Amino acid sequence: MKKYKVLMMTFAAACMLGAGSCTGDLDTQPIDPDVQLPQDVLSSQDAFEAVLAKCYQGLAVSSSKGVNGGPDIDGLDGGTGQYLRALWNMQCLTTDESVCCWNDPGVFDLHNQCWTASNVLVVGMYARIFYQVSLCNELIRQINANVAGIPDSEFPQKNAFIAEARALRLLSYYHAIDLFGNVPFATEANTVGATGGQRIERGDLFDWMEKEALELLDSGSGLADEGKNVYGRCDKGMVRMILAKLYLNAEVWKGTAMYDKCYEQSAIIRQKYRLHDNFAELFMADNHRWTKNTTYNGDEIIFAVEFDGLNTQSYGGMDFLIFAAVGGDMDAASFGIASGWGGLSVTPEFTSKFDLDKDARAMFFTQYGASIEVLSEFTSGGYKSMKFTNKKSDGTPGQADGFVDTDFPVFRAADAYLMMAECAARGAGSMSEALNAFNEVRTRAGLSAVTSFTKEDVLDERAREMMWECCRRQDLIRYGLFTTNDYLWQYKGGLKAGQRVDDHFNLMPIPSSDLNSNGSLVQNPGY
Repeated sequence: MKKYKVLMMTFAAACMLGAGSCTGDLDTQPIDPDVQLPQDVLSSQDAFEAVLAKCYQGLAVSSSKGVNGGPDIDGLDGGTGQYLRALWNMQCLTTDESVCCWNDPGVFDLHNQCWTASNVLVVGMYARIFYQVSLCNELIRQINANVAGIPDSEFPQKNAFIAEARALRLLSYYHAIDLFGNVPFATEANTVGATGGQRIERGDLFDWMEKEALELLDSGSGLADEGKNVYGRCDKGMVRMILAKLYLNAEVWKGTAMYDKCYEQSAIIRQKYRLHDNFAELFMADNHRWTKNTTYNGDEIIFAVEFDGLNTQSYGGMDFLIFAAVGGDMDAASFGIASGWGGLSVTPEFTSKFDLDKDARAMFFTQYGASIEVLSEFTSGGYKSMKFTNKKSDGTPGQADGFVDTDFPVFRAADAYLMMAECAARGAGSMSEALNAFNEVRTRAGLSAVTSFTKEDVLDERAREMMWECCRRQDLIRYGLFTTNDYLWQYKGGLKAGQRVDDHFNLMPIPSSDLNSNGSLVQNPGY
């Protein structure tokens, strides 16, 4: 019998599942692929849960062996190559939401919109996505194989584990269809060791994802209902958000508008999740309390990637978003950290959308002025985001100065409320209900309610509400503003005043290395 080997790596000890400081760690002994067989290791429900932990862990850290030890993806350090940081770079650094003053490889090319198929940050995101897909596929495959012969009576969570792995896989394919379009595709049914998966067209991937999401939302899928799983784990709310996002972007991704279906799914989410009263608390070190789940019974956050200053340490993820936004004359202690890295600024075109005096979401350090005079200098200008912090809602700092406790809200109810509004503005759903949802978001931020809105109003409201939450690139593409002259921001296209770029930048390139190793793949046009 072949020796147990999942993606040529070992599932390390102390993988965390639903960790944080409240739910505790899941510990499993390291698996040595040279000496241990599946029946030796995967012989209990707890063992499979530890492998599922690795699938969750891959969203938060780059390795099971410490901050930079043995990263899962070769060629990038543990911070740069972390999943969430890579995703943020793709979705936010390429837009008006942010610039980074560091001259690290590939960074300027993202904001300047001149990246190539060899950009190390693009390659890292691509690798992270399909590493996650492969982890989930292998877990599903091994549960189904059950070579140790665990009886069903001793594995009551079998169907739930499979459903969670499918949901996590769906999340990564959601990022794949958005960023790369036509990609390699594989499920647990594919042969182990098959090179990367066969190419799937974007529209066909859309159809598979829709079917997969609907199956997971079915009562017999094994996936927990909205808010009925433990903190940090997938439930139907998370899958419904992905389905709503599919429908929201269907005109771009499939060539067929589906705003009516997006409205329907978003309205269901609004029925099940309410907005938290305090916007700022959603981005603090104890924001786990505002997630709807069996542990905390919160309200707004539907799914989050967990970070813990003691147990989930990474130079990517939330550490990157908090530390890199702080520097110069900013008071690091007010963010619950000892010192900042001085990297991230926000463009003046983006910050001009906020009423700095009235909008509770206008959390900016403004001392250096709005205009970014020198892209490579943090203190040369540009407002600094103060949205994310390692301070708790009671004002006390997180557990450690060097790493943060703040979780990243992957999906929030406010996003669904605004999706309802956009769909209504495009002619789908109930305008009166959408107006109520739109005004709930506005009034929570301290702004006055409105009596009507346009789809352009919704885009600006999404900018204010969802800043730095990995939505902006997708929104600008859907509105036809990402590459065109219709909306320019500083350093778009490499000019300080901004300029149009070619439309092929609406998709990221397939990395050259994968094209060379997988003959079924075809490069996206323009690269």
